[in-house]
Amino acid sequence: MRLHVLGCSGAEVPGGNLPAFLVDGILLLDAGTIGSVLNLKAQSRIRDILITHAHLDHIKAIPFFADNLSTCGFYRTVSVRSTREILNILKENLFNGLVWPDFSKIPTTKKPAIRFEALFAEKAVQLVKHRVTAFSVDHKSPALAFLVENGKGKRVLYTGDTGPTERIWKVCSEKPLDAVIAEVTYPNRMSETAIQSGHLTPELLAWEMRKIRNASPIFLISHSKPLFLAEIKRELEMIERKGVEILQDGQVIDL
Repeated sequence: MRLHVLGCSGAEVPGGNLPAFLVDGILLLDAGTIGSVLNLKAQSRIRDILITHAHLDHIKAIPFFADNLSTCGFYRTVSVRSTREILNILKENLFNGLVWPDFSKIPTTKKPAIRFEALFAEKAVQLVKHRVTAFSVDHKSPALAFLVENGKGKRVLYTGDTGPTERIWKVCSEKPLDAVIAEVTYPNRMSETAIQSGHLTPELLAWEMRKIRNASPIFLISHSKPLFLAEIKRELEMIERKGVEILQDGQVIDL
């Protein structure tokens, strides 16, 4: 399984792209960044986009990506997948013909650029090359984590944005995980802010790690606020656990 980090920043700044993780060139986990990193040929290979929640930093690139699909002759409909509740937020507030055209009907209703496909929590779906299961997590808006599995038994958990939570660790660690893409948005001194907003600090992440029952996976850290990145890095280094890595934009990881 190949993971391409299109963006992993907790804020948009020069040199920092918003969250998006491309798996094996065809499956996108969140969509804060697409067209500013991938050329049109690479964009045309994407088949599915999984959306953890409807906050702008995780969906920002979808409108421009849909426009590219519609106008560049790719002749392929890309499925945008999440719960009905999250998809309805996108349809009502973004693809509503006012903020942006409804590309689920463009260029035609039979062959649109994108199609909204509902997922149900803890019900696995088989995509082109990956089996995906969504899990509810604890954030300030309705939010999901995704367990992604390929045909060779590789298993990656993407937490999306979440504060301390329970269900994903109980279920997803029933079998060994190869990697966890986990958010750490704030440093330890801002733990109250983190909990109130549904995010993690290094210390809170360490408590989450203890909930995993099987062999310890690699933890790939994303969504850190650039202003606090050096502080977060120092605090992550103090966690008594091997296999914790802060991701960087453009990074490619083979699992």
